[in-house]
Amino acid sequence: MSKPTLRTREQFKFFFNIQTRWADNDIYGHVNNVTYYSYFDTAANSLLIQKTGFDIHNSEIIGLVVDSACSFLQELSFPEIIEVGVAIGKIGNSSLRYELAIFKQHQIQAAAQGHFVHVFVDRENRKSTAIPQNMREVLNQYLLIEK
Repeated sequence: MSKPTLRTREQFKFFFNIQTRWADNDIYGHVNNVTYYSYFDTAANSLLIQKTGFDIHNSEIIGLVVDSACSFLQELSFPEIIEVGVAIGKIGNSSLRYELAIFKQHQIQAAAQGHFVHVFVDRENRKSTAIPQNMREVLNQYLLIEK
């Protein structure tokens, strides 16, 4: 397995701050690995809600996670405020790949990084549907900045 290309803060235009919680720590005193995926999910959906106006409760389409991965590079623990960088890696017809990185405050290198893929489907029949053009235009502004 090859090492991932390390992400830096300058590659992201959208950041979402999250306060780690006491319950995030595991018995070893650091944030449990599954919690990183929760941070990714929260930050990716925050980008959609804040920047595209996506209405998670009433939209005719919803995004379902079909793929995700995370590489753990440094420990996180409670109490810390982390900054989750979100960028768009690829926009397909009905899918959206987010590139994500978790940064400790004021750090340039990611403490963890990964990706998350949404496939957009009709809320009622769960059939894949094209990402709306207005959402596409906004998300193009958040493409991952390659070094």
